[in-house]
Amino acid sequence: MKISRWKTIVLVPVLALLMAAAPLLVDPEPISVPAGLKEPAVAKAITLGVAQRGWIISKQEPGYMEATLNIRTHMARVGITYDTSTIQIRYLDSSNLDYEVAKDGRHIHRNYLKWVNNIVHDISVQLLTAAAAPAN
Repeated sequence: MKISRWKTIVLVPVLALLMAAAPLLVDPEPISVPAGLKEPAVAKAITLGVAQRGWIISKQEPGYMEATLNIRTHMARVGITYDTSTIQIRYLDSSNLDYEVAKDGRHIHRNYLKWVNNIVHDISVQLLTAAAAPAN
């Protein structure tokens, strides 16, 4: 009985700490752009895709955008590089999302990863829609 109680006293807090730890921040894989889309159509697909989730384009120039998401007291900002073959989304900055750099890599709140995966999906859908439209 004493061994079982000791395991509970030691293991429960350790497991809780591990479960609460922020996951690794890994930028998503590049998004492939369907053949035949011109750069303005790619830029429009990005703008529409991020807007669907409440992200605001805070900077825009040819081949590059920055998008910012503000939810309550949280802020996330990503850089988006693009051309007619790929789109790459990279973490730039955040506040109140537990971002830290550790020995094993960058960590951030799991919601950030969900938010970025959502815009990857929405941009992909917008690209497919643009590719299916006549005279893209």
